[in-house]
Amino acid sequence: MGQPSAPLTPSPAPALAGSCQVRCAGCRWILTVAPGLTEFSCPKCQLPQMLPPELIRAPAQGIDPTKIQLPCARCKAILNVPHGLSRFNCPQCGVDLAIDLSKMQHYLGPPPPPPPEEVNEVAIDVEREEDEGGMVGETFTDYHPPKLSIGPPHPDPIVETSSLSAVQPPEPTYDLKIKDGLENSKALSCLQIETIVYACQRHLQYLPSGEKAGFFIGDGAGVGKGRTIAGLIWENWHNARQKALWLSVGSDLKFDARRDLDDVGATCIEVHALNKLPYSKLDSKSVGVRNGVVFLTYSSLIASSEKGRSRLQQLLQWCGPDYDGLVVFDECHKAKNLIPEAGSQATRTGEAVLEIQARLPEARVIYCSATGASEPRNLGYMVRLGLWGPGTCFSVFPDFLGALDKGGVGALELVAMDMKARGMYVCRTLSYKGVEFEVIEAPLEAEMMDMYKKAAEFWAELRVELLSASAFLSEEKPNPHLWRLYWASHQRFFRHMCMSAKVPAAVRLAKKALMENKCVVIGLQSTGEARTEEAVTKYGLEMDDFVSGPRELLLKLVDENYPLPPKPDAVPGEESVKELQRKRHSATPGVSFKGRVRKVAKWKVASDGESDEESQTESEHESTESDEEFQFCEICSTEEDKKKLLRCSCCAQLFHPTCLVPPLIDLVPENWSCHSCKEKTEEYLQARHTYLAEVSKRYEASKERKSKILEIIRSLELPNNPLDDIIDQLGGPENVAEMTGRRGMLVRASSGKGVVYQARNTKEVAMEMVNMHEKQLFMDGKKLVAIISEAGSAGVSLQADRRAINQRRRVHLTLELPWSADRAIQQFGRTHRSNQACAPECRLLFTNLGGERRFASIVAKRLETLGALTQGDRRAGPSLSAYNYDSGYGKRALMMMYRGIMDQASLPVIPPGCSSEKPDTIQDFTVKAKAALVSVGIVRDTIIGNAGKVSGRIVESDMHDVGRFLNRLLGLPPEIQNRLFELFISILDLLVRNARNEGNFDSGIVDIKANLIEQQGPPKIVHKDHMSGASTVLFTFTIDRGITWESATTLLDDKQKDGLGCASDGFYESRREWLGRRHFLLAFEGSDSGLFKIFRPAVGEALREMPLTELKGKYRKVSSLEKAHKGWQDEYQVSSKQCMHGPNCKIGSFCTVGKRLQEVNVLGGLILPVWGTIEKALSKQARQSHKRLRVIRLETTTDNQRIVGLLIPNPAVESVLQDLSWVQDIDD
Repeated sequence: MGQPSAPLTPSPAPALAGSCQVRCAGCRWILTVAPGLTEFSCPKCQLPQMLPPELIRAPAQGIDPTKIQLPCARCKAILNVPHGLSRFNCPQCGVDLAIDLSKMQHYLGPPPPPPPEEVNEVAIDVEREEDEGGMVGETFTDYHPPKLSIGPPHPDPIVETSSLSAVQPPEPTYDLKIKDGLENSKALSCLQIETIVYACQRHLQYLPSGEKAGFFIGDGAGVGKGRTIAGLIWENWHNARQKALWLSVGSDLKFDARRDLDDVGATCIEVHALNKLPYSKLDSKSVGVRNGVVFLTYSSLIASSEKGRSRLQQLLQWCGPDYDGLVVFDECHKAKNLIPEAGSQATRTGEAVLEIQARLPEARVIYCSATGASEPRNLGYMVRLGLWGPGTCFSVFPDFLGALDKGGVGALELVAMDMKARGMYVCRTLSYKGVEFEVIEAPLEAEMMDMYKKAAEFWAELRVELLSASAFLSEEKPNPHLWRLYWASHQRFFRHMCMSAKVPAAVRLAKKALMENKCVVIGLQSTGEARTEEAVTKYGLEMDDFVSGPRELLLKLVDENYPLPPKPDAVPGEESVKELQRKRHSATPGVSFKGRVRKVAKWKVASDGESDEESQTESEHESTESDEEFQFCEICSTEEDKKKLLRCSCCAQLFHPTCLVPPLIDLVPENWSCHSCKEKTEEYLQARHTYLAEVSKRYEASKERKSKILEIIRSLELPNNPLDDIIDQLGGPENVAEMTGRRGMLVRASSGKGVVYQARNTKEVAMEMVNMHEKQLFMDGKKLVAIISEAGSAGVSLQADRRAINQRRRVHLTLELPWSADRAIQQFGRTHRSNQACAPECRLLFTNLGGERRFASIVAKRLETLGALTQGDRRAGPSLSAYNYDSGYGKRALMMMYRGIMDQASLPVIPPGCSSEKPDTIQDFTVKAKAALVSVGIVRDTIIGNAGKVSGRIVESDMHDVGRFLNRLLGLPPEIQNRLFELFISILDLLVRNARNEGNFDSGIVDIKANLIEQQGPPKIVHKDHMSGASTVLFTFTIDRGITWESATTLLDDKQKDGLGCASDGFYESRREWLGRRHFLLAFEGSDSGLFKIFRPAVGEALREMPLTELKGKYRKVSSLEKAHKGWQDEYQVSSKQCMHGPNCKIGSFCTVGKRLQEVNVLGGLILPVWGTIEKALSKQARQSHKRLRVIRLETTTDNQRIVGLLIPNPAVESVLQDLSWVQDIDD
């Protein structure tokens, strides 16, 4: 009873948590009793009292936490009931009790939440590293025919990508008829003979559609595709197939075809150039082409005569429906774009290539190109490969295309491997050993920077000017092509500017190379010929200086497309009054006072030589009498003889001359009109005069405005045509060999003042031979600099040929990257070919303008897929992927950037030159960026609101159009251009980094590296291709990825011995414990300062280097070597049996995260036939990275067997095998 009363308070005070309120038994006051208090005294009346029993919450005695606590239904005693017991007696009152499970849950309430799962940060890091894949291995391996030994070795080292080299072709079964002749003449190397054998073998097979199967030669420049084709024609000739069609890109290559046939000994086979033959039947008496090779270009395939007879029909007639000879599509990338992207049309060439294959089902088709399919959609015309269609996984080409798009780069790599395994594809290339690739950034010089800035400002002003001029013509129909022409010219203009900006660097590099006793090849795409010819037409053959391409382009755009109001008619005089009246009522009779009616001739403008009298006389001959004799006067309404009435020449009403006010008594003019008509005509003419004066004023003002703009353009400082500029700076045409498609050029006048336009050829050299002549001068060393354009580079060999006089090392400068990778590779292949004394140096020039990377971006994208598709490895092409922005990630990055600039969302990164501590800098940047996007037409419908704030919209199609953004970016002043570009790149990097972390990034072929890789048991055949005999095989490997303590200490000792160690090198342990253990690692500084190489006991070397801040944040250095040794050994042992998530991992034994000993399942051999099955099985997987198709490459450590194939995650193996329905052990 002696409890203190302090915790008691009267009711107005706020209640404490867990307290209760009671009424005092004495004074009836309401008191608040503190929690846990049972006895108290009222602070008012001092009466001692206690809480009633129902409010006392005393803890129950004797509770067993392992049992359920339930109250007895009768005595209310709390009972400890064991789990699972449903009937029992109360030990206190003896009543029989039963448990009602439905009510029990309600009584007990919800179960307590499970303790939060402990997140193992180290396991997350290791999982990310595993998802990113292993180290990228070597790209090429030396190539020797694996299953044939006929013929001499190739004269130059030949390589194949390592992924393709892991695939074995089928067994060769075809017996060559020309084998003996080739072994004696040694005309073809073993590689070329191998191709002929596999092509002929493939031509004996039929696709499920009933057509003969085709073959794809994807060899690079220098392997000798031409000679291989000649060998195929010669083999077919010996099999009584004496007709062949050879399609190529240029008619000049007919001479190469002739040379190749002679080289293989087929001198008796004639080559007929189709472009020299008439459109009549080829085997007719007049033409006389009975057999041999018909050589034609892709353009002549779609040609037709004036009478409508087509070359295609002519060829089909010559071949006949049962034709079983060769159809060779040489340089077959020219038939690309058969399956165009959305919005574009299929090319006629592509359709013709498809038609000739469909019409000749028995033909032996050869597709031949080093750049066969720069994009998967360009495989569309290769119908004879049998990758889609009846009897395959993909019924139509779009299905095949869709699967490749979903599968990403890895899928493209698999297609090439698949084709080789089925014996329909070879792809070897000249070794790139010795070829030096370098990307050189040519910064803009101060003068060029100023020029560029002014040009960008001018284009922005020109856009505003054209918009206002178009708005001024709102009632007129605007030019529908104006803006298309504007943006096309805008892009071409700044492309010219970028190219001109690189001229000083190109000249500097060229002069340096010449001093080092090398020679130079400069590659560009556009020659500026069109602008030069326009200037010559305009200014004459002699000019003060070289033509400025950008200036001529601007002048042409404004001169031809500036919106002018319609030109007003001449101010009307007396003639116009007559014209107006006559136009109103043509052929109305004129009346003289004498009463003679005559028909006036139909109105026509009199020529200068005709007088009015002559016109009148002529019309008198045609006069006729009127049939109607009587008419009514409009004034007095009396009927009168028609001859006595006057007719108004405008309204044709009739009047008595005497009824008029004043009455008419004199001779009436022929074009007489009544008073009301005369009044109306004068009013109209007056209004028209005023209108014409206004129109004339507007027209003159617009014309003057246009003249002023043209004057501004003429006064702008703009660079000269880069091609002429380079030739001039490197010593003129006497020292520079030009191989381009242009007909004429500007050269310095002999006096040194001004320039003169002259033809490129001389009297001795015909125009069509000028490029060959220039090439010879270069190869003979008479000229040491060559400039090539796309038009001049097809089929030209400029390598340091052992047979040529000029064997200096070639320095190949790419001043302007081509629009497509096909062309880029064609250019690189000019200076890197077989039989060369030394490999070239390739220099790719870029300016430091962000937008110029647009062109590199296109080529990088094409080279990436080109390397992947036609060479089985996307790293095969020169590495330009750092400049590839037009990807799925690029599109997302662009959308995020636009939304941030338009204030629709926050920017995911801090813009360049801004600080998060100073929000004003970010605001200032977005305002500038928005204004920049307005000036290049990306932000549309702009409205300037309060305080000058600009609002507008970006149309949906532009939100993802990276190409348009990079194009338009070129037209901005350099400073804002580079800041916008850097912002775009940093968002892109963030997205790619996140994708890597989440295991969603497609990195193509991944190398599995481990200390031990052993094959477990014999592989299993899971599918067999009946046509080629190739099969799909499941391999199972055991791999050990760990690093022993001894190996780890050796690594650290070696680093310290070399004197390259730093204070932070050593063993580390994780700061946190998981499952009672800490994780250990070895870290030492990598190639870059502040980044550390990481080695873990369970998984070996990590792919990613860790920043020092992250290392010190998650780990602490272990000073005791003994402690590190114990921790390392412990983790090494545990990781052999379980993953880093511990024994209770959700995925169980299938989990591989941080597991040292693993089982790896790889599906090798043919993949395309079982593609759909694998995709279906992987889509059911729990882990995100397991759902993705991943191509891996590994090499066994025991017998160096190389396997490339699809990684099948362990949980998916059973599902894949069930879906493939049958498994059979390979016979030993």
